[in-house]
Amino acid sequence: MEKQEPPPPIVLDPTLVHEPVTTTRPNQRIDPWWALVAAIVGTIIFLATTIPDPYRRILVFVQDGIGVSLMVTVVSFVIVLVGGLVGGLGRLSKNWLIHGIATLYVEIIRGIPALVQLFFWYFSFPSIVQGLGQVLNIPALQNYLANPVGMAILGLSFCYSAYMSEVYRAGIQSIAKGQMEAARSLGMNYVQSMRYVILPQAVRVILPPVGNEFISLLKDSSLVSVVAVADLTRRGREFMSSTFTPVETWTMIALLYLTLTLFSARIVTWIERKTRMER
Repeated sequence: MEKQEPPPPIVLDPTLVHEPVTTTRPNQRIDPWWALVAAIVGTIIFLATTIPDPYRRILVFVQDGIGVSLMVTVVSFVIVLVGGLVGGLGRLSKNWLIHGIATLYVEIIRGIPALVQLFFWYFSFPSIVQGLGQVLNIPALQNYLANPVGMAILGLSFCYSAYMSEVYRAGIQSIAKGQMEAARSLGMNYVQSMRYVILPQAVRVILPPVGNEFISLLKDSSLVSVVAVADLTRRGREFMSSTFTPVETWTMIALLYLTLTLFSARIVTWIERKTRMER
């Protein structure tokens, strides 16, 4: 029996060896628009340090208003996310009563300006509660007084939930019907299919418009200044009326709002990149 020679060693052609695969993708690079945020912040710091009177005084005076504006915006937006989801599912419901109520709510609220709605919640709603207390003879309702911040949050949430309902509805309808059919074929009921299959995909689709809604809500939070909420805009008005420096005051207020909105936009962009589905 002849002895078999071992097979010759395999020699790899160096030209065919692939380079190590890196995990860095183009969309993971630093967003260049952060430079604009830094430029605006730098402008504010420059004005406050080189011209302390009145720019530094304005910053000190309105700093509590910045916190109020952010608090009203964030709390309202959390409520809007929940209310919008309920409204969006109601718009897609096959039950004619639920669908009709959700559609009526969306159509009415979208047709009334946000400022008018804030006036209603701050001035009219307490009167309705007090009148109801007189009819029912309930002292707590008769002596009800509106909380400015609470009414502002309620008004903005009620208003923006209607717009968010349409965002959710469009996102859910953008998912192929086969996804729901596949989920049901696996034994899931309607609620489970929406929770585990449809909504996770829809949320990624609607992230850009949801981010836009947050930025719009942040800017529209300035409307609450007319219902006795000491937000950034109201504090600016108070400073202007006491110092008679309209140009400097509203320049600084505009820069502060611009910083908040640009920073929010960059955060939304970062979240989009982290949750983006690869094509």
